[in-house]
Amino acid sequence: MNEIQLELKNQLEKFRLQKIEPHMEHDDESETFRMDIFSELGSLGFTGMTLPEEFGGMGLSYEDFSIALCEIAKSSVSYAVTISVSCMVQAIINEFGNSTQKNKYLPALTSGSEIGAFCLSESGAGSDAAALVTSAKKCQHNGQAGYMLNGSKIWITSGGIAKTYIVMARTGEAGGKGVSAFIVRDGTPGFSFGKKERKMGWRISPTRELLFHNCFVPEGNLLANEGDGFKIAMAALDKGRFTIGAIAVGCAERALDESVRYALSRHQFKQAIFDFQGLQFMMADMATEIECSRLLVLQAAGDYDRGTPNAKLACMAKLKATDTAMKVTTDAVQILGGVGYTREYPVERFMRDAKVLQIVEGTNQIQRVVIARNLKKEYSTH
Repeated sequence: MNEIQLELKNQLEKFRLQKIEPHMEHDDESETFRMDIFSELGSLGFTGMTLPEEFGGMGLSYEDFSIALCEIAKSSVSYAVTISVSCMVQAIINEFGNSTQKNKYLPALTSGSEIGAFCLSESGAGSDAAALVTSAKKCQHNGQAGYMLNGSKIWITSGGIAKTYIVMARTGEAGGKGVSAFIVRDGTPGFSFGKKERKMGWRISPTRELLFHNCFVPEGNLLANEGDGFKIAMAALDKGRFTIGAIAVGCAERALDESVRYALSRHQFKQAIFDFQGLQFMMADMATEIECSRLLVLQAAGDYDRGTPNAKLACMAKLKATDTAMKVTTDAVQILGGVGYTREYPVERFMRDAKVLQIVEGTNQIQRVVIARNLKKEYSTH
């Protein structure tokens, strides 16, 4: 890490240990999201890291961002995910929005005073996102040109606490070419929330259903052009994949830290359990897989920073890092034994949080499909 990244990591480590860590056991149990923690992260510049300074961002790289997310995730995967998704919304508006949209929505998001949410999935459109049916019909409403949204979205991270929602809806033909992207604000008439999901992990981060019933969205809230929505969503998900990978690395790293510390302090048969070769091999493999994952994530992030985005590598980073997080956290529970299965230690929480990392931003099965598709394309040109 360079000097800026070291300072970034150190500052976030201090913050998470002082401000996030003390609340985790209670907040996970009660499913409590603390907006004051998010706002304070914003005041320090950590909720708009990759956005230009003109919109209140820090103008840092995706490699810097990945390091920051990794550090936050060592205490809370939920807060790291909230920042990651909100920054995805910022990136979409910055890349595809016009100057009016940027000036209107970005400052509140980058400052941490508001949260953004990305809305693509539906009950019949998960991995097959292009099959979405939420509709946006052109209309005139009270003398104003715009679109009438009808339909629903599910599995929306930060649903109910976010203020700015990027909603994908169908404006044309079947498939990806008929999808458009809209900015929809909380409180818009016809926009409401359905059930809040009761989840195994990410319990601090709310996941809600969104409902649209004759919800009018002004023409000025269309992002780019009609039919660009699927392209916008896929571009966002490419970056979202390695940021989820960064969160997975932080989750796994914390689980390894807890494992090693416990193994050094726990004695059985007149020696620390760390000194049993079977456990040493487990922890050596855990550490090795974490470093492999970290390097893949940073390489994928670096490619975006250099202007040479690599979708295959982003999928590999997400796949490797999240599978590693699941394996490492499971092994951590095993190393701690009985206490690892209790809430006295945090490894059971990280194991629960790790599972959904293999599902979001495209399941790991979908990552393999994309990787294989790229391999076929590469070899077909030879």
